[in-house]
Amino acid sequence: MPYRAPVDEFRFLYAHVVDLAALAGTERFAEATPETVEAILTEAGRLCEEVLAPTRRAGDTDPARLENGVTRTSEGFDAAYGAIAEGGWVAISADPEHGGMGLPMALTTAVNDMVSSANLALQLNPMLTQGQIDALEAHASDELKALYLPKLISGEWTGTMNLTEPQAGSDVGALRTKAEPNGDGTYAITGQKIYITWGDHDLTPNICHLVLARLPDAAPGTKGISLFMVPKYLPTEDGTPGPFNNVRTVSLEEKMGIHGSPTAVLDYDRSTGWLVGPENGGMKAMFTMMNNARLGVGAQGIGVAEGAFQHALAYAMDRRQGASKVENATGSIVDHADVRRMLTTMKADIFAARAIALMCAVALDRARSGGGEDWAARAAFLTPIAKTFGTETGMAVADMGIQVHGGMGYVEETGAAQFLRDVRVTAIYEGTNGIQAMDLVARKMADGGEAAFAMLDEIESFAETARERMPDLAAPVWEAAETLRETVEWLVAQDDLNARFAGSVPFLMGFARVLGGHAHLMAAMADPEGPRARLARFYITRLLPQHAGHLAHARAGAEDLYAVSPDDLAA
Repeated sequence: MPYRAPVDEFRFLYAHVVDLAALAGTERFAEATPETVEAILTEAGRLCEEVLAPTRRAGDTDPARLENGVTRTSEGFDAAYGAIAEGGWVAISADPEHGGMGLPMALTTAVNDMVSSANLALQLNPMLTQGQIDALEAHASDELKALYLPKLISGEWTGTMNLTEPQAGSDVGALRTKAEPNGDGTYAITGQKIYITWGDHDLTPNICHLVLARLPDAAPGTKGISLFMVPKYLPTEDGTPGPFNNVRTVSLEEKMGIHGSPTAVLDYDRSTGWLVGPENGGMKAMFTMMNNARLGVGAQGIGVAEGAFQHALAYAMDRRQGASKVENATGSIVDHADVRRMLTTMKADIFAARAIALMCAVALDRARSGGGEDWAARAAFLTPIAKTFGTETGMAVADMGIQVHGGMGYVEETGAAQFLRDVRVTAIYEGTNGIQAMDLVARKMADGGEAAFAMLDEIESFAETARERMPDLAAPVWEAAETLRETVEWLVAQDDLNARFAGSVPFLMGFARVLGGHAHLMAAMADPEGPRARLARFYITRLLPQHAGHLAHARAGAEDLYAVSPDDLAA
């Protein structure tokens, strides 16, 4: 079955779960009218179905490659990227001052989701450019904005982020790349960066690298890190690419998946760079890009899950194997109970993960449109949940997709395995899911749990309202929220952060389960006799109860974890 963009799903979520219409009532997002939203969804869906999806397999079978110092991208990627750039899809949410549409992040998130379904390897390119645009808008000088933002927003140039070094992975403070003043306002950047997604390619005439580096005599650790714009080619006075800037592609990584996405090792040899933000303020500026990317990566996981689900459903509807005597039987394996369970789990979790990502995006939009600190706190709290649950859902759904195919899922010609190989990296991107969970229970709960409690109040209030019409669905959601409330109270009472960290991933997954139950309950209330209610009943009855195990794990602390020694593990 060809990929079908889930445009109707976004329409429903915008109308009944996340209230996108409220954003159009703000001055910043007044252009987000129903007509504009419909046009964006419809045209993005068409682009993904007709132009991008046909290139997905080519990215896997015809990987990006480095030939004589030139990175060649997969067959069809140049035309597909050209369609993305020409359609203005890179910068839906960018500032109109430099050519962006100025539309809500909730729309960008939907488009990123669909583009990821169609071709994740290619989608990584514009997603990173979006993050760079965000960072430059917030932290760059007016001169850098005027030069780089129009090129990035139009898609004429692309952007990357350069953090990781061979000795400095998640411990960014260990980086060694140097930045030496040239005496003219520029800096000489020297060092090597690894795992640079789309770090080199042949799709655009220039590539703009945001590079973390250390000034002379800078403090050790993250406090001594600055951020620099280092283009592959130095722009001339008229803004066109000029001399080569000594940014050399050493190699491309051979990866488990996303073979169409060139992941480069880059060597900087006194390459000219410009400071972005203040000296030693690099981490704050880079976190602007990373937080944008974290929501984007969550949407990637959801998008791949959608593609894997559609692929598995088409196979299950067509494959005839055995017989199951059920009402309205199709004669295909979709009649078998376990296959039906897997497919329904896939669809229910995609809906939950997509709702959480849009909740996060709308919170960001509300904060940016003058909604206040409460919305900013909510967006910050939801970001690690959206990233982690979105990518965990992507991996789980892609894995189940292989299982639905049976033995044919393990054979490359069906294409089922590519979804899992491609999506696996998303749990590692932008801070591993474990780091996201640690951030959630530490930094994001530095407010004593205030942001968490505010969301729980809303979940319980809605469940109380829903009790009259759907008591059998509303009651479990309310009770799950109460268990989650007790767990939040326990976590914020722990002075030993390791007690929080030991169960941080289960806590995050438990929180996501409850948020998913809330979203499904809202959907059921809006569609009480339709498929949304039937899907909500499945989720609330069969998947929501998992929250109890997750939260019990979260409250167990660290003592028994560390009672198991490294010697015990090796025994």
